[in-house]
Amino acid sequence: MEPWRSLALLAGSLALVSALVALSTDFWFVAIGPGSSAHSGLWPKRGEDLVADFIHVTQTFSILAALCGLGSVGLLVLSCIPSLSAPGRGPLVSSITAFVAALFMVVAMAVYTSDWWSQPRHPQIQSSFSWSFYLGWVAALLWFSAGSLGLVAHSRAPRPGYDEV
Repeated sequence: MEPWRSLALLAGSLALVSALVALSTDFWFVAIGPGSSAHSGLWPKRGEDLVADFIHVTQTFSILAALCGLGSVGLLVLSCIPSLSAPGRGPLVSSITAFVAALFMVVAMAVYTSDWWSQPRHPQIQSSFSWSFYLGWVAALLWFSAGSLGLVAHSRAPRPGYDEV
């Protein structure tokens, strides 16, 4: 397997793991007050009936990004097996799905970031983003990298001859 496809597979796999960890943990932001601290994520645990719309949008786009990322990694794995993939097309289709995953994750993170910044602050409570939030941005960057590396792998792949068509 050529190095570009291997690097694309590594970046896509790391992006998928980062997105799944970010989705499943509840350390998107942390609030530190005078006597205690609290953290929250995308999946409210209390019996809150009313969840903010920006949380639903972030959940939806993050899940769509993870599904596209899974498809991208799957297509890259299949492109390594010549009998299961069209010659030279696996990295191209994988790149497109990686770019779509990156776009979905950027939308999810932008919605979460913009709405979080617009919420009112209490002067005695210090709140900030936490590590799950940053993993979401890392996943978007890694999917963009995987898509770019997949395009390089596609452009440098040997073209099939007449006897292989």
